[in-house]
Amino acid sequence: MNLLSSTYIFSFFTLLSRILGYLRDILIAIFLGASIFSDAFFVAFRLPNTFRRLFAEGTFNAAFIPSYVSEKTISKKKGKKFADEVLSVLILILFFIVLIVEIFTPYLVYLIAPGFWSNSEKFNLAVEFTRITFPFLLFVSMSSFFSGILNSNNKFAAAAAAPIILNIVLILSLLTSYFFDQNFAKQLSYGVTLAGIIQLLFLIYFTKKYYLPSIEFKNKLSSKVRFFFKKLLPSILSSGVTQINILVGTIIASFEASAVSYLYYADRIYQINLAIAGIAVGTVSLPVLSKAFKQKNILKISNIQSRSIELSLLLSIPASLGLILAANEIVNALFGYGSFTIEDIKMTSSALKYFGYGIPAFALIKILSNFFFARNNTKIPFYVSSLVVLLNILISITFFSRIGFIIIPIATSISTWFGVFIYIYLLNNKNFLLLKDYLPKNIAKIILSTILMSIILIFMLDTFVDYLDYTYKYKSLYLLIIVGFVASFYLISCYLIGVLKIKNFKTD
Repeated sequence: MNLLSSTYIFSFFTLLSRILGYLRDILIAIFLGASIFSDAFFVAFRLPNTFRRLFAEGTFNAAFIPSYVSEKTISKKKGKKFADEVLSVLILILFFIVLIVEIFTPYLVYLIAPGFWSNSEKFNLAVEFTRITFPFLLFVSMSSFFSGILNSNNKFAAAAAAPIILNIVLILSLLTSYFFDQNFAKQLSYGVTLAGIIQLLFLIYFTKKYYLPSIEFKNKLSSKVRFFFKKLLPSILSSGVTQINILVGTIIASFEASAVSYLYYADRIYQINLAIAGIAVGTVSLPVLSKAFKQKNILKISNIQSRSIELSLLLSIPASLGLILAANEIVNALFGYGSFTIEDIKMTSSALKYFGYGIPAFALIKILSNFFFARNNTKIPFYVSSLVVLLNILISITFFSRIGFIIIPIATSISTWFGVFIYIYLLNNKNFLLLKDYLPKNIAKIILSTILMSIILIFMLDTFVDYLDYTYKYKSLYLLIIVGFVASFYLISCYLIGVLKIKNFKTD
């Protein structure tokens, strides 16, 4: 398998999904802006969407793939038996969670958005929308199971393409609401759950070649399945540390008007790079890394670890500087229409800028945690993630009253970098960090290319400043031209200095 080509396939569909996601969010910004309806919907969508990211973007796979690959290596029959048992238990757990949440929704909304309590209309809307959207959790989590089966067989396209369905359905919900004069936020909420059902059916269809489920509820679980579920919760908390930090940020931001919406829009922008530099690289490397550990192939382990870090930094470092330098222009071009005001742009771009400082850390923490997950070790990532989340909460609460919601992206970036350094220390201390000698030199080359790219970006932003103005109709087109040119320059320069060659990323 080639790490770069597999990441390219995963990233292509992920990028397509994120582009459609931007179109969806542009429409939300136009029709809802930063209003009580958008705040209520984003809170209602935040919880099931956080679980979607936790389950669908590598966290479930971090626990499932090493165990499934281990069983499948022994025999296909054992692999299927393990998968069947996991799926059966997963359905029961998810159904129970959804049922409990539907009953106690007001309490849940109060927990994740306590600031809404003072505004009864906003609070009641959030409760109503949460009840509509939450069944999405059941379907998207089961979808993640089938994605894990596909990824274990080194098939990444269908799993990466599945989230496209959510964005298509939500776009159609917005357009339908516009043409038939319906409640935008409510129709969006119904669209979330409908998309979950369609996505699950889509993945079942593509998985049938490798796995056909036989659901059977048993009184007693096998030792292998008990071990899997024992490590699943730590895996969710540790691999999904960025998403948990975002959820924490939503809770704190609910005390400031429109802050939830500002963070949501900023989150939507920087998540595209995290999806490629962290989630894509981590997802495609985990199955081969788990297999290499099973075979005790030290050379292969070292190569996969080194190339995973290199590819992650190659994609995240330029994105980090790009977001820091062009945050205002990006937010303006993507969302500066209709109900989304200049003040909304200013607040959202400030959040995006500070998230930008953490982009390499958000990506690296997923890659580094894989070095433990591939060893079936979920305890250490759990402890590290707990420290990261606690630090994030401490910083956010300490400074929120003084500087407002902007402390949330600052705290998220600082705490995640802290987690990265802790991972590096622990991995190095246990001799788990088996890196090649070429890595420091290649990272230096990446930084050099990023500096050159940044100079060109600054020049182009200054040259096209009038075409990126809030009032200019085609500003998004000019942003696309600038990003396309700058990204092309960066990738070509990386190729010319030898850090972006397909043969470099072979894992076999």
